[in-house]
Amino acid sequence: MPKNTTFFYKNLILWYLQNKRPLPWRETKDPYKIWLSEILLQQTRVAQGLPYYLKFIEAYPTIFDLAKSSEEEVLKLWQGLGYYSRGRNLHFTARYIVEHLGGVFPSSYKELLKLKGVGDYTASAIASICYAEPTAVVDGNVYRVLSRVFGVATPINSSHGIKEFKELAQTLLDTSEPGDYNQAIMEFGARYCVPQNPICTSCIFSEKCIAFNTKQLHVLPVKLKKTKVKKHYYNYLVVLSPEGKTLLEQRTGKGIWENLYQFPLIESASELEPEALETHPEYQQLAQDLSLSNLTLYNSKTIIHKLSHKHLFTRFWIADAALSSKAAIPIEEIHRFPVPILIGNFISEFSIFKQ
Repeated sequence: MPKNTTFFYKNLILWYLQNKRPLPWRETKDPYKIWLSEILLQQTRVAQGLPYYLKFIEAYPTIFDLAKSSEEEVLKLWQGLGYYSRGRNLHFTARYIVEHLGGVFPSSYKELLKLKGVGDYTASAIASICYAEPTAVVDGNVYRVLSRVFGVATPINSSHGIKEFKELAQTLLDTSEPGDYNQAIMEFGARYCVPQNPICTSCIFSEKCIAFNTKQLHVLPVKLKKTKVKKHYYNYLVVLSPEGKTLLEQRTGKGIWENLYQFPLIESASELEPEALETHPEYQQLAQDLSLSNLTLYNSKTIIHKLSHKHLFTRFWIADAALSSKAAIPIEEIHRFPVPILIGNFISEFSIFKQ
């Protein structure tokens, strides 16, 4: 562990007090609002997460309001933010706190960790900001700052690295102001010590930063390579009836889009042309069940939707059908269903679905 670390937290706190952004969750110590902001901002930039925070606070001013909502309503409000398991966990945990804890948040790091969807980082953030418990946060921003300033080359996504960086972060923590310190290091990593082209010339740590002074900014932090990203080929059937109805189905089973809605989906081993799609067994079954006709390709250029573990090569196909099924919905109601952003973008641009 590095010695004489007081320079780090003193400079950091001073910088933060002079430069922090005026964000709404920094005006409160209400654990509900802090928890909500932290869940929304996981894997998300502040500029993208802020509008969602404001929407959620308006729709659900208290945890009791959130607990009374349905999962479907929460996922609809969450739409476009990605990582939908966070939204499902948010709703589950709100109900748990209301039904089992009387609507009162746990007041310690260890108890917060027991909540679904709350890991080390979120528990540390809530405990330090709301209850002044001296427990350090470690996220991507923190890994980057600590790795560069102190020259730590242990891979941040290894079990040893996770433990080492947590211990280092805890050693550096300003225990008199843990909430401000944690917010300061995250803010500094998000605005100055960024992944590409960090602002080193005016950095408060440039004189002592090992990565800057040894020209290792491009190699720190170290991260083990991920497994190869897989390619998937998606064919969505957008079925339209003369009565102004369409068809959506809810995804089941585990996965990032669990419980969201989509058009009937046919997955294929490669990109399909119309003739190949029409001979696909799943299409033929749908064609028989729904009396499909006039199949046409909507997007001539395949849409590539990139997720962390796979790339979706997506085509939307339009077809006419006689929809007598109870599952068919009026076209004007399609906007009330929570859908993946891939589907949401299509709905917003397809002329028949435009509001």
